[in-house]
Amino acid sequence: MSDKTAQLKAFERLLIIMDELRAQCPWDKKQTMESLRHLTIEEVYELGDAILDNDLDEVKKELGDVLLHIVFYSKIGSETNNFDIADVCNSICDKLIDRHPHIYGDVVVKDEAEVKRNWEQLKLKEGKDSVLEGVPKSLPAVVKASRIQEKVAGVGFDWEEPEQVFEKVEEEIAELKAEILKGDQDAIESEFGDVMFSMINYARFLKVNPENALERTNKKFIKRFQYLESKAKSLDKSLKDMTLSEMDVFWEEAKLL
Repeated sequence: MSDKTAQLKAFERLLIIMDELRAQCPWDKKQTMESLRHLTIEEVYELGDAILDNDLDEVKKELGDVLLHIVFYSKIGSETNNFDIADVCNSICDKLIDRHPHIYGDVVVKDEAEVKRNWEQLKLKEGKDSVLEGVPKSLPAVVKASRIQEKVAGVGFDWEEPEQVFEKVEEEIAELKAEILKGDQDAIESEFGDVMFSMINYARFLKVNPENALERTNKKFIKRFQYLESKAKSLDKSLKDMTLSEMDVFWEEAKLL
């Protein structure tokens, strides 16, 4: 059995199981697209965690959970004769072919950046009024800022050199400091947002994913703080009763782990 045959057989097995669950399981029968939505978002975040942890076995499992949701939505769509899994697959296949004229047509590109520019131009030709239409409104702010900047850069609205972006970061920090001295809370928040936006833009020039970078720092902080908590517990102490200098000793130890 070829790899492709085995893959198609496995996918067919999932489709059959989905049909059976939808027909026989009380929980599965009750689900709607709306009831599944928050669960799908949770599954995608769990996949993201597994990727950042480089836990490939967990990535495999979480991909299965996400795939199940795709099949589930498609099953619901087929029940109302709106679409089924074949329509979903053909839709993305058609899009990929249309968006890759350098593979399926006679367009020539020299690098990845040109592919991205062509991608955004093709989307505008498909009837979109703005390159930013494809940025989901419900994205977390850091991810949204990153996607906005990638998309506008794709049509040429971008800095030429990384140094220019860093100068912008410094400019925004100076403006934030000025507003802090004035004490206008609304202006401080606005300038703080500008600093973050410019830092996220700078991350793109450094080829750093800002969401991944921040999450790595979150995980690092959690690990160190939990070490501090465990050391305090071993001494039968409460963190709130310890001095900062006492806590700093364990914090420095945690940094060496």
